[in-house]
Order: sequence, then C-alpha cells, then structure tokens
Amino acid sequence: MPLVLDPSLLTSRDSGRPVRWWVGIDGGGTSTRAVIADAEGRILGRGEAGASALGQGAEQAWRHIAQAIANAEVPGLELRDCALGLGLSGTGVPSQLKAFVAADPGVARFTLVTDGLVALLGAHGGRPGALLISGTGSVAEALMPDGSRRMVGGWGWQIGDEGSGAWLGQQAMKLAQAAYDSRAAAGTLVQAVWQQAGTTREELLGFCAQAGQGGYASLAPLVFEHEADDPAAAALLADAARALEALAAALHPTLPLALAGSIALRLSSRLSPALQSRRVEPQGDAASGALRLIQQELNLA
Repeated sequence: MPLVLDPSLLTSRDSGRPVRWWVGIDGGGTSTRAVIADAEGRILGRGEAGASALGQGAEQAWRHIAQAIANAEVPGLELRDCALGLGLSGTGVPSQLKAFVAADPGVARFTLVTDGLVALLGAHGGRPGALLISGTGSVAEALMPDGSRRMVGGWGWQIGDEGSGAWLGQQAMKLAQAAYDSRAAAGTLVQAVWQQAGTTREELLGFCAQAGQGGYASLAPLVFEHEADDPAAAALLADAARALEALAAALHPTLPLALAGSIALRLSSRLSPALQSRRVEPQGDAASGALRLIQQELNLA
C-alpha cells in the first residue's frame, strides 16, 4: 500500500478540468526532466530542458517545464490537459514558492513538493527510506514510516550545499584566487580553472559575478580530472566526501540509503563501511517519483 504523505509537504492546485496526461517533473539548478504517462500508467515519453530551480525565477521554471514536456514529443499533448507532479529545487523559500504558484500557465492540476522528496519517492518506490543527493546541489532526505519527511543540508549553493558540484566549483575558484595572489600553489587544478574562467583579476571577478549555481558547478569536473596529479584537488574531493558522510549520518541511522546525483555517485566509494552497509540501488529516478506523486494524489497508483 502506498505511503500517505503528510499534507503539509504538498502544494496543490486543481482547475477542475479533466486530465488526459499525467506528468512527472524533476527540476533542479541545471536541468528539468519530464516523464509522461496515460491514465493506465503507460509511459509515453520523456523529455529534458534547462534549469527549473525556483531560485532562478518562476517564469524560467514554467518555461523549462513546458519545454521538457514538449520535448517528450507525445502526439496531441497540451499543457492545459496535464496533471503535473512537480519536484522542484527551491520550494522551501516561501517567496519563490508563491511566485511559482502565481505564474501557473493554466495546467489542469499540479501537486508540488521538493526535488528531494520526489527523488525519495522514486528511489524507494514510495516507501520509507533515505536518500543522499549530490549533483549541482546537495541534500540528505528521509521519508519516515509515518509519511513525514526529514531533511539535512540543502541550504542552497550560496552558503551551503557542501559536497555538491557547485560547492566543489566554489572551492576550486577560491583556490585559483588564492594562487593568483601567491597565497597558494598554482597546481594543475588552478591552471585548469584559470583556463576556463580567466587569468586576470578582472576575468575571475567577472566569472564569479555571473556564475550562479550552474557556473560554479561547471568547474567541478576539473577537480575530478586533476585528482591524481594535484594534491589540492584530491584534498577537495576528500573534503566533499566527508561533507556527504556527515549529511547522511545526521539524517537517520538505520533507514535504507540510496544515492543520487553525479557527485554522490562518483564519491560513493569513499563513504564509510557503516553507510555502505545501508546502501540500496534506487528503484527509479526523481521524475518517476514525481509521476508516482501525482498518480497517488489522483488514486491511480
């Protein structure tokens, strides 16, 4: 029997119009993924578009959601006939949530939760479990047996999201700035950052002024590329692994733990034996969890 979610976790709107298509949306700081099903639950298509994190603006979020749905190329689909299960980054900021709801382009129905919660629903098939996510951002979330949610981290790339791609990129940029000032060694990681972001003070400041979450995350691959030939890169990856370990350890001591996101998966071998013993493979992705959410809301799952 599907887990009944705490209603306080949900933001919903229903136009009262008939629903023809059921859509799951996973929206983060880098991309938006859509999966579309019919009333019988048959998957009809998948699509992808740009970022729909609410911190990047409600108008952009809805535009990229619509693009991801359109890119699934389901014949005859119209947005106004869709019921959306939405898992979006940034729903915890009240002003961002309010702006997104107000910008509803006129879908038949939607139910909105965090991107972490739909990832949980997908990973554990709608049952209790824990999830450690590190991609562009980072967070650890658990779905408890009573339907409530527990979250650790996820404070945003500007000040938190330790162990994430954006965090790694920020640390690499800090190192590049320090090396420019002769406060740190200009190893191969620093050289790579300079090549990508610029070699003058003005160029580095300009990069930081416009980078945002995605821009900093674009530097993260450089840290992995230079792990073997630069001790500073290796140290950053060790710090990232410790940060993710701390998130998971603080979340819950016994629930089965799934990993999601490119950074978490690349650092998985560095996690402790205690966490490794709890690790399970995800049953589905976040978009499938979002689809499950709207199907359960409409008693289709």
